[in-house]
Amino acid sequence: MSIQWFPGHMAKAKREVEEKLKLADFVMELVDARAPMSSQNPMLQDVLQQKPKMIVMMKKDLADDKITDKWLRHFSDEGVSAIAIDVNNKADIKRVIQTAKDLGRAKMDKLKEKGINPRPARAMIIGIPNVGKSTLINRLANKKIAQIGDKPGVTKKQQWIKVKNDFELLDTPGILWPKFEDEMVGYRLATIGTIKDQLLPLEDIAAFAIKYMKEYYPAQLEERYGITPEHIDMWDIFVSIGKQRGALESGGNVNFEKVADLFIHDLRSGKLGDMTFETPPES
Repeated sequence: MSIQWFPGHMAKAKREVEEKLKLADFVMELVDARAPMSSQNPMLQDVLQQKPKMIVMMKKDLADDKITDKWLRHFSDEGVSAIAIDVNNKADIKRVIQTAKDLGRAKMDKLKEKGINPRPARAMIIGIPNVGKSTLINRLANKKIAQIGDKPGVTKKQQWIKVKNDFELLDTPGILWPKFEDEMVGYRLATIGTIKDQLLPLEDIAAFAIKYMKEYYPAQLEERYGITPEHIDMWDIFVSIGKQRGALESGGNVNFEKVADLFIHDLRSGKLGDMTFETPPES
């Protein structure tokens, strides 16, 4: 099964990215620390290779620290500057600025050699929907510039934003690719809330995440819902969670849709603990 969607504004955004990339000195690509590879847009990677790039792993506060460290080493081994951040941590924001300055310095040095007065380095910021791009931009600029929303597809146009006197940032709309050939990529992105919930049945998303947690984070599943290794059948797991959390309908039957909704809400809000849903290839 492949998951397909490609709104018209995203096709237009891709063309604009390709056109405006020549104005940027380097690229700042935002990924979700809970699914760093799946949240990279493969459709843009060939285009982005034209410029130096830094990867910012967003939402590290919701991710598994040990796996995050493995991803940072993976990107470093690939020759790409990468940092993991929590946008509410001022020290992390300073690290983003410093890394960006370091990446843009080569371009500024070349301008000096040519006798051209240095200007702020220019970065294009790229990220799939709902990765936290608008929030990061507002933190970098230290004021509200970019529109923020908790649903994919809030940013609809491009704009240049000054980050102090350090560099200028070109915001771009979040862009997904036409379809996910690997359905696991689609499920990971659906689990962390990157693609709209209407694209996949919420019960299927919850079942995917529960199965993953049973293998990699069983203690967190047991602590929150009392789900133990003895709970094997997904039907029984949904019933158990539904009875425990009162996700019932008239007649006392468990409402599976309500179970899926409350489970996904718990997961995305961090109530189930820190988790990462994929590991680097070599791991």
